[in-house]
Amino acid sequence: MGRKILVIEDEADIVTLLKHYFLQEHFEVTTTGNGLEGLSLARTLHPDLIVLDLMLPGLDGLSINRSLKKDPLTAGIPVVILTAKSDETDRIVGLELGADDYIVKPFNPKELLARIKAILRRTEQEPAQRPERFSAAGVVLDIARHEARAGDTLLDLTAKEFSLLLALVKNSGRVLDRQMLLDLVWGADYEGTDRTVDVHIRRLRKKLGAYQDRVQTVKQIGYKFMDREDF
Repeated sequence: MGRKILVIEDEADIVTLLKHYFLQEHFEVTTTGNGLEGLSLARTLHPDLIVLDLMLPGLDGLSINRSLKKDPLTAGIPVVILTAKSDETDRIVGLELGADDYIVKPFNPKELLARIKAILRRTEQEPAQRPERFSAAGVVLDIARHEARAGDTLLDLTAKEFSLLLALVKNSGRVLDRQMLLDLVWGADYEGTDRTVDVHIRRLRKKLGAYQDRVQTVKQIGYKFMDREDF
């Protein structure tokens, strides 16, 4: 797969247009029209670049950008703000908060693509340090070694189980619904059902042994990994 692009945009026509151009360049594209979900996806996926609208339901784009730049895990992700707001003040605020570019709608998709490629080339030349280990409540995942431990026990996980546990641990304390887990672990084009997540959660809990209660079911929504503070 190519570079990962996260599009946080609630206008369906623009999302379709962006996906068309990005997929032609072999980018891996994830989209959401909700600000809160977009912030969660940014922390989970750690994409190579984020295209961010300002006017969003759930959480506005400037607040998302501010949160991303304050978090050491996401501060290095390039952000391109895409918005209908052309006011100079909004542009200045966005760039001062650390956005890498600011493009006003309506826009030329080829120009947008050219700017994104330029930003990605720059980040390739100066790669950001990304965490290789994630841990919560006694469970540790080593990305480089593709190893997971619960306490002192090395877990024998499949690739999907490892990815599922990683998504939960990265977002410890936050509820992830089943569709989000399907998108993160199996990909947005996966045609399976929510049942797939439930089956893998059961298998994962068995392998976690004494740590299985860390993975909590949130009724009618999904799952969350309990923080250390929850015990």
